[in-house]
Parts: sequence; C-alpha cells; structure tokens
Amino acid sequence: MTSGMSGMSGMLERARWAARAFARYDKASVDRVVAAVARAGADNATRYAEWAVRETGFGVAEHKALKNVACSTGLVEEYAGHDYVSPRTDAAQKIVSVPRPAGVVFALTPSTNPVATVYFKILLALMTRNAIVISPHPMAKECCADAARTLAAAAVEAGAPDGVIQVIEEPKLPLIESMMADPRVDVIVATGGTPVVRAAYRSGNPALGVGPGNVPVFVDRTADLESAARLIVDSKAFDNSILCTNESVLIAEDAIADRLVSLMRGAHLLSPADRDRVREAVFPGGRFDTRFVGKDATWIAQQAGVRVPPGTRVLLAPIDRPMPEEPLAHEKLCPVLALLRVPSTRAGIDAARAVLRISGAGHSAAIHSTDSRTIMEYGAAVPVLRVSVNSGNSLGGSGVHTNLPISMTIGTGYVGGSSAGENLQPGNLVNWTRLAYHVDAPFGDFTGLDPWSPPDGPVPRYPEPSNARTAPASPAAPAPQADVLREEIRRLILEELASLVRS
Repeated sequence: MTSGMSGMSGMLERARWAARAFARYDKASVDRVVAAVARAGADNATRYAEWAVRETGFGVAEHKALKNVACSTGLVEEYAGHDYVSPRTDAAQKIVSVPRPAGVVFALTPSTNPVATVYFKILLALMTRNAIVISPHPMAKECCADAARTLAAAAVEAGAPDGVIQVIEEPKLPLIESMMADPRVDVIVATGGTPVVRAAYRSGNPALGVGPGNVPVFVDRTADLESAARLIVDSKAFDNSILCTNESVLIAEDAIADRLVSLMRGAHLLSPADRDRVREAVFPGGRFDTRFVGKDATWIAQQAGVRVPPGTRVLLAPIDRPMPEEPLAHEKLCPVLALLRVPSTRAGIDAARAVLRISGAGHSAAIHSTDSRTIMEYGAAVPVLRVSVNSGNSLGGSGVHTNLPISMTIGTGYVGGSSAGENLQPGNLVNWTRLAYHVDAPFGDFTGLDPWSPPDGPVPRYPEPSNARTAPASPAAPAPQADVLREEIRRLILEELASLVRS
C-alpha cells in the first residue's frame, strides 16, 4: 500500500515479486485463494455499499450491495467451470496450450461503481494468477482502499504471495500517470471517463479501456408492454442510473407509446415546461452537471423546481429529435430518461442509430419486441457490441440479468475506440503459449503433466531490503532539521573539493 510517488517503485517491485511467485501456483491453490477472496467480498458487501454511498454521495446502498455480491461470489460461481491455470491439450490439432499470466495489472476504478469494480478486477486478476495494483477514483478512495486491504488479507491468509493485491491509498494524477507508463506494469485495465482511458492508451503499456455509454432502448408495437414498462423503470432507477449500461433514450412506436407510458409505474412524464426546467438544471449551459450523478428522481425534481408525485423513481422527458444540440439525448448518469416517439420500426432503428452517433458507439443498446425479424434488424443496425433483448439494460448489459459475462468493464471495440470488444472477463488477462507439432509428427502423451505446483510450505513475505526499514525516531532525540543537514553536507563536499585541489 502506498500514498505517494516515493512508494511507487517499491509497490511495483513487490507486485512483480508476487506475480512471479503466483504464476507457479497450480489450479487447486489458485481456487483456494479465489474462493477466500470472494467470500471476504460477499461478507462485506453491505458494509462497503453503505460506505460508498456515504463517501461519494450518490447511488443506492441496497443496489450497490447487490453488485458487490454479483462481483464476488456471483463472479466465482459464473466461472466455476473455467480453468485459466492448467495446460490444455488438443490431440486432434496436435497443440498443447500453456497459460501465461499478464504479470502486474494496474487497475483504475471509477467512483460510480467503486467497490464492485475493485472486487471484479481483483478476482479476474487472481483467477489468472496475476498481481494487481488498484488505483481508485479519488472520490471513492477510502472505501476502495479498505476493500482492497480486506481482500488482500484474505488472499494472503489463503496462501497467496504477499503483495498480490495492493492499492494506492492517495491517488494523485502525476503518480497515476507515472505508474501507467512504468515498464514494470504489464497491462492497464481502465474503467472511468474518456480522458482516463485515453491516458491509459497513451501510456506505452498494453491497455484495456472502455468508452462511454448512451443507451437507446426501442419498444416496438409487438412488445409485451407491461413487462417492458416494469423492466425499463427498474433498470433506469437501479442505483439511481449510476451504471453506464442504464437506458438513456426511450424510443417508442406511436402505436403503443401512450399505453407504455401509462404502465411505467414510478415514472413521471414531464410537461414541456417541466421538461425544460429539468433540462436547464441537469444540463446548465448544455453541459451535464455532475452534482446530479446518482441522485434520486425526487431530489432532481426539487432542484429543478418541479413537483412530482411521491414515489417517483424516473423522470420521463419528451424530446422531438435525437440530435447533438438536444442535451437530453446525451448520456445521463441519473434517473432522467428521454422519451422519443417514432411512427414506425424503421424510424425507431434510425433514431437509435442517431442516439449512438451522439455518443455511446460500441457500448450498449436494448430492445423490447417479440418480432425476431425486428430484433435481428435492430441488432445488425445499431453500432454496439451488446444488445439486451426484453431485459433491463443496466443489469442486462453487465451480465447480471443475461448470460453475458458479468462485468463492471464494458468493452466498446473498434467502433468505440477500445481494444476490448466484450465484457471484460478473465480470459482478457492471460495469454497462451502454443506448443504446436508438425502436422505429420506423432503427438506426445501429456496425460497428467502440469508445470505448476502448490507453494512449498508457508509463502514467505516479500523480501524487503534492510535499508528500506527505517526505525522510528525517538521523541527524546529528534532528527536534525533540514537546514542543519544541508550545512553538514555542504561542509563535507567543500572539504572533499579542497583535498582534491591540494593533491
């Protein structure tokens, strides 16, 4: 753990030492570490959820706790049948694949999903035998640092090398930039705003980054309207829309729009005048005011001077066209949902494409329909890499309510300017060495062969050099003041120069 530039080198050296040791562990030893860390995460899910809301000031603790469980024991259950440690043999292709961990993972985590992302990235690193250094968002540094320390203690207790999980307790931009560019970092996993991701790509080290979301959700005339209405409201209200997968613009066919809105219990349809007040409050001068991130709908309405019924969870804001000049057509990490009516399926698909031209390309979209032809046409037309079908997208796009990989890091692929095109998963943090036989050569017998083994006895602590340990100063004998030291050094240098002249 470190809080400044002076500790950076020692932190990375410790991580490299841990990564080298951990890379020799066998599957059973890795599974033991992963299970212990996941249990520690789940056991503290509610505590850290409440802490994150207190520290950041946004989101819903109950919903954050659900994400924390999903990204701890839920994640381990999801990958229980996967093996990123043992060699794989393909006798038909005459290829043996040996896993090679990345090494040291430098992970940037956001303020929006702070602890869930810490859990998620730590477990992905451990499943693939990597060491990880967490760099939390400054707004969530306390809960994230404590969570990382808790998981680190559980890992070491279960037999992991000391230093396999570390955290920057006082993240500062110069320190983060320096660590991202350090050659001892093997891969950067960046979850956060566009500037952070671009900085990761500029660092010179391999990086996995993500782009922003701006999710269009299309409801056509064939949809199960009661289900669609419930799922959209629940998704948009989940954790006060803090997930980047939350719906941003609801596109509804005219034929069913009124019925859909009437079924959206907990959603309040704004009048044009109230819509303008909310727009001005949330987007003053056309730019999103981050004060509204993760705040609930009634608080937002109050700030805008708008009266809403008790129990309002989502503010529905009608718009005429999805264009860049319309602020409400942009990403909104709060429970304000733009509503656009369209005359036909074709117009709905075109509108979704227009929303994604504003921002969110490569990220996510959603559709509620029972027409397979429409669903296929929509999926092929919208420039995203995941489309939730008849599901809320907040937990659908992140894999909690669909069979996509559970993830807090959503790759946007080439169309979104990202090197990752899928929900980040363990396979992204491991490469495979292929032992490939000549096509006509007889294939060897690799039955029971495994280059890895359990650690031989208790794992030693990181071997810190003796000169790195500084004894605490005695209160009775305070250390010399800086100016006294400078004068002593100056005297010694002058004496040495004088002796050189005399000789």
